[in-house]
Amino acid sequence: MKLSDFVYQVPKNLIAEYPIEPKEAARMMVMNRKTGDIREKTIGHLCDMLEPGDCIVVNETKVFPAKLIGHKEKTDAEIEVLLLRQLNAEEKLWDVLVEPARKVRIGNKIYFDDYKFYCEVIDNTTNRGRTVRFSYQDNLFNVIEKIGMMPIPPYLNRQPETKDKEYYQTVFANDKYLSSIGPPSAGLHFSQEFVTKLEEKGIKFARVNVTIGQAIFDEIEVEDLTKHRMYTEPYEITKENAEIINKALKNKKKIIAVGSSVARALESSYLTTQAIKQSRGWTDKFIYPSYDFRIVSYLLTNFHLPKTPSILLSSAFAGRDFLFKAYKKAIKNNYRFYAFGDALLIY
Repeated sequence: MKLSDFVYQVPKNLIAEYPIEPKEAARMMVMNRKTGDIREKTIGHLCDMLEPGDCIVVNETKVFPAKLIGHKEKTDAEIEVLLLRQLNAEEKLWDVLVEPARKVRIGNKIYFDDYKFYCEVIDNTTNRGRTVRFSYQDNLFNVIEKIGMMPIPPYLNRQPETKDKEYYQTVFANDKYLSSIGPPSAGLHFSQEFVTKLEEKGIKFARVNVTIGQAIFDEIEVEDLTKHRMYTEPYEITKENAEIINKALKNKKKIIAVGSSVARALESSYLTTQAIKQSRGWTDKFIYPSYDFRIVSYLLTNFHLPKTPSILLSSAFAGRDFLFKAYKKAIKNNYRFYAFGDALLIY
């Protein structure tokens, strides 16, 4: 398969600008891979479709307000800085994206918070990418929390709002994993009340951590998919959570991966003994057709942008033609697309 096989057009009016409330009222297209059947339900129906002992695996990464607006020294030109990855906490080194990039060169200083501190550009990494060193002496995340904005995706075609700090965070977010620039979007469909309802039925939750990084903003650029290289992202599966998943596997229960990031983490931690291992490290696993999934039996995911790793992973799980049949039906029936949109449940 080629990259051009994963292109489609979605009407702009179907791109969800805000999440729906209540969360479990979001529509959910249910796809049966064995029968080819497609049914239309809501997220709330997930409780009826699962049985006690089934295991829902979620990503507990936490999004931080990584978009900063600063001003360039001397010219006072406004510069947007998107924090991608902290390289060295002690030296306050970060990989960032800057806009407009043509105005930002090595040696430039960009000031923030009414000129109280700055970052200095020390290297170019890509066309828009820079490595910078911050002058802030205390905990940088504290001031980022105060002045930063959630880095909502460009396709929303609006400015970040105060409520985005709530909208753009899952109920599973853990302060220990404050590192992502975007949410695991499938996890946005869960409210705490819905989680409690599922747990009361006997459905288990396991938590993994996968940092959502620069890859969410980038399209794949190579037509030959075998030549694409994923960005490496840190992930962790603790012993406790590996045991929850392995117990469900041993009892032949369903493993429901909530989002492509979870599916990647699970498949990266697979053992030949049909189990998940406790693990912590980096993954650059690129899942595309015709990958053979070993752990995941159900995939809860969103409707994804074309030419992205997420739509390729969904295609690998559902089958490309079956997935695009569902996408076509979703467009016809006015489903809501992308991060704040509706969901697919594929099994």
